[in-house]
Amino acid sequence: MSWTPRTLREALAASVAARGDADAVVTGRARLSWRELETAAWRVAKGLHARGLRRGDHVGVLMGNDEKWLATFYGAALVGAVTVPVNTRFKAPELAFCLKQADCKALVLADRFLNIDFAASLREAEPAVDAGLPGARLPRLEHVVVVGADVPRADVPRAGVSWEAFLAAGDAVGEAAIRDAAGAVKPDDLLLIQFTSGTTAYPKGVMLTHDNMLRDAWAAGSRIGARADDRYFNCRPFFHVAGTTLSALVSLVFGACLVTLPTFEAGAALALMARERCSLISGNDTLFQLLMSHADCDRSKLALRGGWAAAGPETMRRIVEVLGIGAICAAYGLSEASPNVVMSDYRDPLELRIAGLARPHEGVELRIADPHTHAALPPETAGEIQVRGWSVMRGYYNNPEANAQAFTPDGWLRTGDLGSLTADGRLRMTGRLKDVFRVGGENVAPAEVEEVLLAHPAVANAQVIGVPDARLGEVPAAYVTLRAGGAATEGELMAFAKTRCANFRVPRYLCIVPDFEAIGMTASGKVQKAKLREHALRELGLGEAGKE
Repeated sequence: MSWTPRTLREALAASVAARGDADAVVTGRARLSWRELETAAWRVAKGLHARGLRRGDHVGVLMGNDEKWLATFYGAALVGAVTVPVNTRFKAPELAFCLKQADCKALVLADRFLNIDFAASLREAEPAVDAGLPGARLPRLEHVVVVGADVPRADVPRAGVSWEAFLAAGDAVGEAAIRDAAGAVKPDDLLLIQFTSGTTAYPKGVMLTHDNMLRDAWAAGSRIGARADDRYFNCRPFFHVAGTTLSALVSLVFGACLVTLPTFEAGAALALMARERCSLISGNDTLFQLLMSHADCDRSKLALRGGWAAAGPETMRRIVEVLGIGAICAAYGLSEASPNVVMSDYRDPLELRIAGLARPHEGVELRIADPHTHAALPPETAGEIQVRGWSVMRGYYNNPEANAQAFTPDGWLRTGDLGSLTADGRLRMTGRLKDVFRVGGENVAPAEVEEVLLAHPAVANAQVIGVPDARLGEVPAAYVTLRAGGAATEGELMAFAKTRCANFRVPRYLCIVPDFEAIGMTASGKVQKAKLREHALRELGLGEAGKE
C-alpha cells in the first residue's frame, strides 16, 4: 500500500462509504455509527460557517474526550478551520495565553468538566464574554459556544451561544455553500495547532497539516496492523496529539471503532475495554503501569491483540505477560513530528519489539547527532535524535524565536531526546537530553535506573531524577509506586538496585509513594521531572549546593 495525500473530509467520506452503519465512536454516554458521526460533523461545520468561520480560521476546543469533541474537530476540518486543542488542566492565565497566542476566533467549551469550572476560567481570561465579543484581552476571539447550561449572557449579541443554538443556526446554511467551503480545503492546509504539553511556562503551538496527521495515522496504524473490525481503546486526552493522530485519526483512516472515556481512570478503562471487546490500545508507560497494577486487571476479561506503547523493556514485557497483548509495538515520537517517528512492526520478532528497537516510517529520516555541533554520529553512539521528512511540523505558530531553536542550520528537527541507531537503522531511545545528569563525571540517563527498578516484581512505576550532592555534583533519587498487592521496603529496593547496576547509578535516595498525581503529572499521563525534582529537594532537605 502507498499513501495518497488527502483531507480529513476525504478520509471521513471513505470510512462512511465502507463502514456506514458500523460503530465509529463509543464514549461513556454515546454510541455513534460512521454515518451518524459524519452527520454530526457536518452540522458543526455548518454552525461554524453560519458564524463566519472560514478556511484558515482558528477554533479552540476545551472539553473532555467525547463525541462532541470529535464532531467539533472533524466539523472544523470540513470547512478548513484549524482546531486548537486546549489542555483541560490549564488555569485561566494559561487558557488566555493559548487563545491569544493561537489567534483563536472561536472557542467551543464545556461549561464544567471534572468539577473544573471552565466557564469561570473563560470569564477570568476574557471578562467581555458576558458583554459582547471581541474584548480587550482577547481581541481575536469573536465567538464562544458552550456545551452545558452556563452560557455567558446568551441574550447579548456576539457573546456566548449554547451548543444547541449553535447547531440550530447552522441548519439554515445551504448545502451548496458548505460544500463549496469544504471543496476548497487542501491536504497541505493546517488541520491542528497542537500546544506542547505545558510542562514549561510558555507552551508552543505546533502547526500540523491534514497530510501530516492523516499520513502519520496511516503509517502508524499500518505498523500496528490496524483493521476495520478493530475496536481501539484510547487512553489519551484528545488535546494531546497522541489522542488525535494516533487514536482518533488511526480509527478514521482504517474505519475502526474508537472507544474512549472523558478522562483516564484505570478501573473504568478496564471495565469499558472488557465490555466493548477492545482489540487495540495505546499509551505511555505510566498509563500501562496504572492498568496493570489495578486490582481489577484480569487478562481473561480482555480481548486486546495489539497497539503501541511508549515504554521501556520491563514495561513492554509486562504488557505482553499481564495484559496478553502479544502484538504490542514500541513507539517513539513528539508533537513536532505529527507525532509518531518510529514504530515497531507487529510482525517484528517479539524481543525486538520489547527492546523498543523500531525503524522510522518510509520517507522519514533519522540521524543521531552531537547536540552542540550537529555532526552525525556513527551507529551505537548516543546523541541527540534529529528528524527530517514529511511528518515534521510547519513550525511553531507565531513564534519565530522558538522556530529558530527547533531546527538545525541544515534543516533537521531537534527533538531534545537522547538515543542511538543500531547498525540496521533501528532507534534505541534513551531519554530526554535535559533529564540526563552527571554523577562524579559519569552521565546517567534516568531511564537506565528506572528500568532496573521496574524489574523488581513489586514495583509498578519508577521515576528517577538527579539531586545535588556536595561531593559528586549530583546523585540519583528515585520515587516508586508499588503494584496492587506488592510489598517491598525502600531498603530492599535500594539493595535490589545495588546488585544490578553500577554504583554511580544506584539511587542515593529512594521513596515509595502512593502515586504521582500530587507531585506533578501532565494530563497526558507523563510524570513531570522538573516538578518531581522540586518535590525531592523540599522533601529531602537538599539545596542546589548539595547540603544535607
